[in-house]
Amino acid sequence: MDLKTLIDQPGKLPTIPKIVQKLIASFNSEDISSSEIAHQIESDPALSAKLLRLANSAYFHVSRTVGTVDEALRMLGFVMVRNLVISSGMVAAFRNTPGINLPRFWRYTLYTACSARWLATRAEANGDLVFTLSMMHGIGQLQMHLCMAPDLLAPIEAQAGVLDPRRAEVESAQLGFHYGQVSSELARLWNFPDALIAALAHVPDPLAAAEFSAPTGLVHLGCWRARAAVLDWSADQARAAYPGAVAERLALAPDWTDLLAPDGDPAYWMPPFETLTQGLDRLFD
Repeated sequence: MDLKTLIDQPGKLPTIPKIVQKLIASFNSEDISSSEIAHQIESDPALSAKLLRLANSAYFHVSRTVGTVDEALRMLGFVMVRNLVISSGMVAAFRNTPGINLPRFWRYTLYTACSARWLATRAEANGDLVFTLSMMHGIGQLQMHLCMAPDLLAPIEAQAGVLDPRRAEVESAQLGFHYGQVSSELARLWNFPDALIAALAHVPDPLAAAEFSAPTGLVHLGCWRARAAVLDWSADQARAAYPGAVAERLALAPDWTDLLAPDGDPAYWMPPFETLTQGLDRLFD
């Protein structure tokens, strides 16, 4: 199976809600109306309830209870609300994906998004874009499990599990493409902006891109930190897998995490995931 065939399967393509389609269109529109978006979100009671639960989570440290979608837009900002709704839509679209541990996959994805967004503040990068990229970077894996026969995936799984950092390399060797390219093609199909489409294709190997992208590099580092937590790596395993060349391109010293600088100043370390992600796991309800 080639990449085009994998994507060109209308009956097996995930369906995303209309509000998510509208928000994707807003990336390329300067005329988007917040009131119109609020009205569309409110027309979906389940989505509205989830957004309000997220808005009131400890992650955002809001000073008072957020009671309406309008208030969520004002207090969190349009871009963050868009991130939350799009992320929720992706989770719903791939809710029934065989052959993959979805709770672990989404926990890894959330850890990637929150750690990469935290790193973006140190690298003076666009944290909201980094969050979007992170939440979408692995959906190619889900599409592959939806559309590919188990006997095609089995040899890959035998060499590298879904969260293994070697996964993209193994996929490329056996299939001629990898999950980052699948994620990118799905984003193209859904009309995401070109910059995001290009970035998704290079998350597994940011240094292979013709032009290095800081957001892509930050997501790559977030993936490393998320894997270390979800796969329960030892400190030695984490250090051995650290993408130091990517960090150097981003001018990030290793003192940002205790895994690399155990004797460093805790004030510079990324907070533990229990703190960094608190409340955002409601995305997966």
